[in-house]
Amino acid sequence: MSSTAPFRILTVCTGNICRSPMAERLLQQGFDQASPGAFTVASAGTGALAGHAIEPHIEGFVRVMGGTTDGFAARQLTPGILAEQDLVLALTRRHRSKIVEMRPALLKRTFTLRELARILPTLEVPAGLTPAERWAAMIPLAIRARGMQVTLPEDDDVVDPYRRSDDVYEQMRREITPAIQGIVAWERANA
Repeated sequence: MSSTAPFRILTVCTGNICRSPMAERLLQQGFDQASPGAFTVASAGTGALAGHAIEPHIEGFVRVMGGTTDGFAARQLTPGILAEQDLVLALTRRHRSKIVEMRPALLKRTFTLRELARILPTLEVPAGLTPAERWAAMIPLAIRARGMQVTLPEDDDVVDPYRRSDDVYEQMRREITPAIQGIVAWERANA
């Protein structure tokens, strides 16, 4: 990765129609506002409903929050997709494990979305870096910080709402939205 190339982030869930596309589209929107052109956010699923659009509840959440779902199609996670990423954000610890099983080299570049959002406010990186340099510098700091935190599983995982009640979709929204906002806020504060 050259420091002028966009920093590549992949979000991963199961079907790639609910959690990971919501994270993808809202992270991209936030990063485009904070540091235009500096990030490319994509998503994939460990058991993707390949070719499907974003689930309608999620599409509504994304649009209400100012994002777009245009052109989205779910895709299956592959080692090739993982090889292209600078950072991978899993929506649960189980997804994180599957990512690392598929591509062990990503062990030190894979976090859950909520885990990274919790760690970022504790990290300081040198000023004057490009976004890609800043995020590359952040990753080893975040790995060290991860080892010093004691958390419960529910602190890291985002509930899967697929084919469940409206209340579960709302729970997912409450779990994912602050994490996305926190990650984007860290970039904005350090840009």
